Amino acid sequence: MTTLWNTTGSAVVKALANERRTGGAVTSGNALTLVVGVDEQHIGAAEKAAAIAASRNPCRLLVVVRREIDLPKPRLDAEILVGGRLGPGEAIVMRMYGRLALHAESVTLPLLAPDAPVVTWWHGPPPEKIATDPLGVFSDRRVTDCGWLGTGIDGLRQRAIDYAAGDTDLGWTRTTPWRSALASAFDTVHSDAVSARVLGDPTAPPALLAAGWIKSRLSLEVPVVETTRATGSAGIAGIEVTFDNGEQLNLLREGDSVIITRSGQQDQQVTVTERNLGELLTEELRRLDADETYAAALSAATGVGGLQHRSASRQHEWSDPTVNAS
Repeated sequence: MTTLWNTTGSAVVKALANERRTGGAVTSGNALTLVVGVDEQHIGAAEKAAAIAASRNPCRLLVVVRREIDLPKPRLDAEILVGGRLGPGEAIVMRMYGRLALHAESVTLPLLAPDAPVVTWWHGPPPEKIATDPLGVFSDRRVTDCGWLGTGIDGLRQRAIDYAAGDTDLGWTRTTPWRSALASAFDTVHSDAVSARVLGDPTAPPALLAAGWIKSRLSLEVPVVETTRATGSAGIAGIEVTFDNGEQLNLLREGDSVIITRSGQQDQQVTVTERNLGELLTEELRRLDADETYAAALSAATGVGGLQHRSASRQHEWSDPTVNAS
């Protein structure tokens, strides 16, 4: 590991080249560059999750920590690692102080793995408009987590208003086991659904997105109904569907399992384990194209239309938090 204090972007590039020579990293093995935006308070959790994801998806990892942007003098501190605590590949942790934090791309862009897609993940409240953060403008995929906002549908609506192809949210990733279980249960259904509802936390982004997904697939209004049942980190306790022949299909959470009951058929049990942050991030790194299913679910959940036809490109919009806050 190489540690540089009060350094420059060019010095970081040289240090990475030196570490690669001594550490034996092979740049051609990088399937992507993962850029992580995080504050100092949450860097431990972000590093742990990114290390898990990097161990399963060969990538160059760039962690950007913006600190004290109101300092009069800019400064850059950096750690350069090849192997070690941040996974088997190349990793750089950069702490940017002062005005440099508002121009993080000036240091980050020269460090991107050549000819590889870029994924930016914000571990913390996402930017209200991703175009104001250059780390999101130059990336091919952008991963947010509306669960940080605690605003329920309002946070998702902002993501829909700001949506560009390539965006996704970990609230959506948390719905994957439920979507898989419901889709599997529908394989043998030959009737039309006439009503559906999600049981869970009406303020939880995963529950709202699950309802949006069902709405987009079945063309039904799908409410999220509050329940006293355990919901897990996804905020979902169950899904209920009624068909035109009177049959019912229910998925109910029981501990680490989902019990699937259907009129006239034997109950089934599907395991739905709680996944950690690294496992959620790993899932999103497996997909580097636009997720049209997510776009449809987000549109249905929020009522913001036309998401599937949005461009993937964004133009940077300058924003100075020190001015906006005054």
